[in-house]
Amino acid sequence: MKSLLLATLSLCFVVNVVALTPHVCHLVPCKIQPAGGAGLTTMLGTVQDGDNLRFITDQRAWNVDNPKTLEDHEGHYVRVRAHVYPNKDSIQTRKDDIK
Repeated sequence: MKSLLLATLSLCFVVNVVALTPHVCHLVPCKIQPAGGAGLTTMLGTVQDGDNLRFITDQRAWNVDNPKTLEDHEGHYVRVRAHVYPNKDSIQTRKDDIK
């Protein structure tokens, strides 16, 4: 009886972990990106003004390939949908996906 209860609890735990895993990648950029990068990802961070406009997340700082889309948001904490290019440490945002 104890082994049946243990097996049932283990199965419930595994199902919960598997069910929650895909949602983690929508909060922060995933470490595994498709070849070439260009995956559209939702990111939270601060727009940093300076010589080059940068997007700062909890994990790292990103160069912005098209800084005009973020010009009005310097110093703000925003959510953006961006194409991520980890090999170049850069992102490309779309003006309509910034909140």
